[in-house]
Amino acid sequence: MQSMKKRLTWIFALLPLTVMAQQNVPAPRTGSPGHPNIIVIFMDDMGYGDVDAYAGTGYTTPNIDRLAAEGMRFTNFYAGEAVCSASRAAILTGCYPNRIGIHGALFPNSKIGLNNKEETVAEVLKKAGYTTGAIGKWHVGDAYKFLPLQNGFDEFFGLPYSNDMWPMSYKGRPLDTADPRSKRPLLPLIEGNRTIRYIRTLQDQNMLTTWYTERAVSFIHQHKSQPFFLYLAHSMVHTPLGVSDKFRGKSKQGIFGDVMMEVDWSVGQVMKALKDNGLEQNTLVVFTSDNGPWLNFGDYAGTTGGLREGKGTSWEGGQREPCIMRWPGVIPPGTVCNKLAGTIDLLPTFARITGAPLPQQKIDGVNILALLKGDPSANPRDHLYYYYNENDLEAVRQGQWKLVFPHRYRSYEGVLPRNDGLPGPYSKGSTGLALYDLRRDPGERYDVKKQHPEVVKRLQALAEKAREDLGDNLTHRQGANRRPPGRI
Repeated sequence: MQSMKKRLTWIFALLPLTVMAQQNVPAPRTGSPGHPNIIVIFMDDMGYGDVDAYAGTGYTTPNIDRLAAEGMRFTNFYAGEAVCSASRAAILTGCYPNRIGIHGALFPNSKIGLNNKEETVAEVLKKAGYTTGAIGKWHVGDAYKFLPLQNGFDEFFGLPYSNDMWPMSYKGRPLDTADPRSKRPLLPLIEGNRTIRYIRTLQDQNMLTTWYTERAVSFIHQHKSQPFFLYLAHSMVHTPLGVSDKFRGKSKQGIFGDVMMEVDWSVGQVMKALKDNGLEQNTLVVFTSDNGPWLNFGDYAGTTGGLREGKGTSWEGGQREPCIMRWPGVIPPGTVCNKLAGTIDLLPTFARITGAPLPQQKIDGVNILALLKGDPSANPRDHLYYYYNENDLEAVRQGQWKLVFPHRYRSYEGVLPRNDGLPGPYSKGSTGLALYDLRRDPGERYDVKKQHPEVVKRLQALAEKAREDLGDNLTHRQGANRRPPGRI
C-alpha cells in the first residue's frame, strides 16, 4: 500500500509538468522533423447536435468521439456563414465571405467564383512545402478557373457543387420539363480538371462517402513521406442522402442515422491510414461542418442540439457547429474549449503552425493556436460577426453576448417538416433589435437588451466598425474594404 501511495504521488507530481509541456510546445518550423500533416474534414449540413460527443442519439459515432476523447471539443465554434458556398469561401480563405464577394449557394455554370487573387489555405501551405489535396464537395465556382487545381491544390476528386444540383428530384426521378431545375446539367464527378463520370442516380449517390474515403486513404498512403494538407469535404449529410449497403438500415434513426454511421466509418478509415503509415502522432485533424441542419427535411435532417433555427439563418442553429481537433502532444486530450472561434481562424492558425506567411490581402481570421494548446488565459477571438445574404450584418457576438439586428429571415418554426426525403415548407420570421445571453440562453428566447443597455451600446460600436469595413445592406452602407469575386 505504501509503495502504491508513493507511485501515485510521483505520477501526480508529474502531471503539471506534462500539462506545461503540452501548452508550451513550439510551433513547428518549415522543414523541421515535427512538421505536422493537416487534415480538415468538413461536413455538409451537419448540425451542432449530430455526433455523440455533442447530442447525437439513435446511432453511434465512435471514431468521431475518439477524436474528442483524444483531442479538444469546441462548444462555441462557428462557420463563416450559414449556407454552402459562402461557408466554403470562408474556410478556404480565412475571410468573411462578403469580404471576397461570395454569398449564398452558387449554382451550376455560375458566372462568379473564388477570385484567383485570393490566397487559399492550400496556397498558403504550399509556401511551407506542403502537398495539398481536395476531396469531395468544392462549391466556390465550377468554371475551370475556379476549380481546386487553379487555387492551390495539387489534387482534386469530387463534385463541383452540392449533390442536389442535378436534373433529378430528391427521390432520384427525372424532373418535369416545366421545372426549371430539369435544365440543370448532370452532376459531374471530377478528377483533377476532368469529368470522369456523372452521378445519374441515387445508387450513385450512395457511393459518394465510400469513394471520397478511398481517395483520402490513398492520398495519405501516397504522400506519407512529405507534409501534406488534406481537405476532405463530404457531400453528406446534405440531401439527397446517400449511404452504401454496408450501413443501410444499421441505425435507429433511419437513413440519416445510417449516413452518420458511414461518415463516422470514414473518419475511422482516415485515422487508420494515419496509424498504418506512422503519421497518427504528427497530424492535426480538424472535424467540423459548413452550416446547421436543413430542418424542413424532417427525419432526413440532423439536429441543432436545442439551438434556435437551422441552415440559412444567423441564429445559433444555423451557424454554430460541432468542431473537434486532435493533435497529440500539442492539444491536451479530453479537453473542452468554450472560447469563441470559427472556420475563418483555421488558415492563420495553420500558417502559424507551419511558419507559412499570411496572405498579403486582409483576412478576418485570427491565430487560435493558444486555444489548441489549452492555454486557459487565451482569448484570441474577441468578437464575431454574423452575415447572411449578399452583405447583411444580422448579428454580432462578444463573449457571452449576442446582439441581433432587425432583419427578416426564412424560418422553420410554425410549419411541419416532411418525413419522406422531400423538403417541407418554410415560414417567415422577423426580429427587431435583441440581445441574448448565450451562456444562460443558448436557444435565444429571452431578449435582455433592457437589462443590459451598456452591452447593447458596446456591441453596436463593434457593428459600426464592421459597417465601415465591409458595409451592411441592412443599413445601406457600402464599406471600404470589400473585394470582388472572380468572374468569367
